[in-house]
Amino acid sequence: MVCVSYLEKTTVSASGLLHHWLTQRIFSESLSWLDDKIKQVKTGVNRPVFFSAFSAVPRYTGKNDLQLTKTDLEAASAVRTGWFPSYWSVDQAARTLLLLALPQNNQEKYLQTLERVFTAADVGELIALYQALPLLPYPEKFRTRAAEGVRSNMTAVFNAVALRNPYPAEYLSDLAWNQIILKALFVSSPLHLIQGLEERANPELAKMLVDYAHERWAAKRTVSPELWRVVGRFADNAILRDLERAIQDPDPIQQAAAALATAECTLPNAQEVLARYPDLQAQIQSGYLTWNSLTLS
Repeated sequence: MVCVSYLEKTTVSASGLLHHWLTQRIFSESLSWLDDKIKQVKTGVNRPVFFSAFSAVPRYTGKNDLQLTKTDLEAASAVRTGWFPSYWSVDQAARTLLLLALPQNNQEKYLQTLERVFTAADVGELIALYQALPLLPYPEKFRTRAAEGVRSNMTAVFNAVALRNPYPAEYLSDLAWNQIILKALFVSSPLHLIQGLEERANPELAKMLVDYAHERWAAKRTVSPELWRVVGRFADNAILRDLERAIQDPDPIQQAAAALATAECTLPNAQEVLARYPDLQAQIQSGYLTWNSLTLS
């Protein structure tokens, strides 16, 4: 565990933090193997060493969860804002160390190496690669790759890009961002784990989500309450009517989410709608009902 004093005394890099965690979580023989491969990769002389080591990592480290503590996660955030490796495993951490060991001075060669490993990666390797995106140099060069991860038909790969990852909110276009939110709903991934959800909300996204809700209703299927989280601020009168329809849903979570979205609507008649549901209005005005409390309930 990296304590606060360790961070205060040391300029900790992502590599240093990952290595520190692994020293406590894998056998010394495995760590020696990894350190040797990292040393070889750093020389930049023999790229096949990187490819073979990247593939072989789980055989040496296993796939146990890192099981990071709150202090560990605070250390991660101090190293890189938004970095939240709460569900990383030891092999993912080791693979990220290898990625960070690649020489970075030659941009073209570095990107060629990453392109090759992305192209040949299996599911486990892709998850590690996408999770590592916010730590890699030349981050703007990976926009296309991140968008491809969003389009993946493998939910675990999609989640590696979309959830607990600051990269999409920081680098993807509105079009790619909106696709992330819509697909997260489609594959039942939790929206509240998408970093930058509220900050990147936009009118086009709100329209897309309401159209999606209409499709679900027409098919007699449920609508995720989280859908309304990025709709309220951009609601017109038609959307406001949809919100009231959701407030009248038998599901109390649906009611609460729609009421919260209605409270965020800037239309003058939005408060009139909310006033028709005084219990929900009172909970919102008192601060008892919030998006965070709804997520935790």
